[in-house]
Amino acid sequence: MVLSGADILVRTLIEQGCATVFGYPGGQILNVYDSLYKYQDEINHILTAHEQGAAHAADGYARTTGKVGVVISTSGPGATNLVTGIATAYLDSIPMVAICGNVPTTQIGTDSFQEIDITGVTLPITKHNYFVGSVDRLADTIREAFTLAKSGRPGPVLIDVPKDVQIATCEYEPMPPAENDAPYAAKDIRIEEAAKHINAAKRPYIYFGGGLITAGAQEELLSLAEMIDAPIGCSLMGLSGIPTDHPRFLGMQGMHGHYASSMAMHNADLILSLGVRFNDRVTGNRAKFATGAKIIHIDVDGSELCKTVNAVCGLRGDVKLTLQKLLPMLQPCDKPDWMATVEGFRREEASCLDQREGMTPRRAILTLNKHLGENTAVATDVGQHQMWSAQSLSFRKPRRFVSSGGLGTMGFGFGAAIGAAFGTGERSVLVTGDGSFGMCLNELATAVRYKVPVVVLIMNNGVLGMVRQWQTLFFNKHYSNTVLDRKTDFSALACAFGAAGEAVSTPEELDAALTRAFAQDGPYIIDCKIDRDEFVLPMLPPGGSMDDIITKLEVER
Repeated sequence: MVLSGADILVRTLIEQGCATVFGYPGGQILNVYDSLYKYQDEINHILTAHEQGAAHAADGYARTTGKVGVVISTSGPGATNLVTGIATAYLDSIPMVAICGNVPTTQIGTDSFQEIDITGVTLPITKHNYFVGSVDRLADTIREAFTLAKSGRPGPVLIDVPKDVQIATCEYEPMPPAENDAPYAAKDIRIEEAAKHINAAKRPYIYFGGGLITAGAQEELLSLAEMIDAPIGCSLMGLSGIPTDHPRFLGMQGMHGHYASSMAMHNADLILSLGVRFNDRVTGNRAKFATGAKIIHIDVDGSELCKTVNAVCGLRGDVKLTLQKLLPMLQPCDKPDWMATVEGFRREEASCLDQREGMTPRRAILTLNKHLGENTAVATDVGQHQMWSAQSLSFRKPRRFVSSGGLGTMGFGFGAAIGAAFGTGERSVLVTGDGSFGMCLNELATAVRYKVPVVVLIMNNGVLGMVRQWQTLFFNKHYSNTVLDRKTDFSALACAFGAAGEAVSTPEELDAALTRAFAQDGPYIIDCKIDRDEFVLPMLPPGGSMDDIITKLEVER
């Protein structure tokens, strides 16, 4: 059948199994929006308040479903407003396809109204991007983009479609949904080498990240831990990968990770790393990082192997398939001395936990846990609240923790929570701070319009808490531009947007508010007052090592 480029674009999205897209229209993408109108019974478009919110919503949708998230924008500022969302997805390896309109091909390079070289702008933050110069390449380009976005190490792909390509016509032939490139295991010789090191280890530690979730290798991970009698820790991106209450799970490791998890890694003689990076927040001072441990690193992206730390054995391949080949080569064993040491770390951690009464951050998150269902996705923004959430949230299913790890994007949370709600088909939760929420509260309009069931818990301390924490510890309490001193009434703001909300100041009030919030049809805002001098602990000082870990701190009020 002969169709316009705009119709081909939308029909190819439908062909690829895309049921929901997020975006914002404009002049150079209007033909595509006309096609979205034609096919509205087959594809659902969510109009956000801002293109950045649309990109984060597509990201949250992808994180919770494992499918490709799709975002659509016009040219110029519409396209550049996607950049932070694309970069967020890129650094966290999230499959996304961003589709932008552009001026007609005859006007490219003439500085036309709202013309921008968006492929040039996004080149460093996409797996690949395309400028579609001819309508007969459009359908295949979209198919290639979907394959690329979700194959290997996932990531965002951008497609720039000039207006005349949207208007032009050509023959369209439907195709089946694009399949991922076939995954592969690491080379047998590397797996055999890794098995020898693992069998010889006396103090093994398993460390996993988002790559394990992408590979769906949770079962293999748990079998591995049982076989070699090892504790398990994870990166921020690995949270929800296995149930939080699993007896071998020590929690997140790193700068603000669990004490037991970080200490177990520090004292291990072998670190088996699965689909995870060794960034600065994990290692601290790399010269002092796990100096007594051999590192075995399995990752589908070979560029991560030995990038920041030296691995005695680097295995490039799919985590699930590689573990399936590795497991039969391992010798089942018990390591009672090592597990006793790990239990000692757990007891030390328990002695440092914040047990204070009143509205402490930990108590707020534990109160939230009581209301979470097995399938509830929890999104966060970035800051202290993100780390308190990472430390204390409970999860039963994978893909239920939605947070910006690599880029650390304040303003990510509300869009992501909206996308998560559409992805799971259930209520989602956003844990945010008053600073972060100020960057994305416009998406409350989106949540109200579509009656998105999202509970927003604002950890409101009146400051930019994480930056202020650093100023307290390392800048002689020079609180330069971190005291917000805003008069925003978030309950009244919720009402102004057409939502419901309330303020709380005690755990009992929070518990009751959450009960009301989880019964609400649409969005519900809870303004949770906490003290500005609450800290995220433990903490590794920048450039420090586990020898410098801070577990307790008294701050003069």
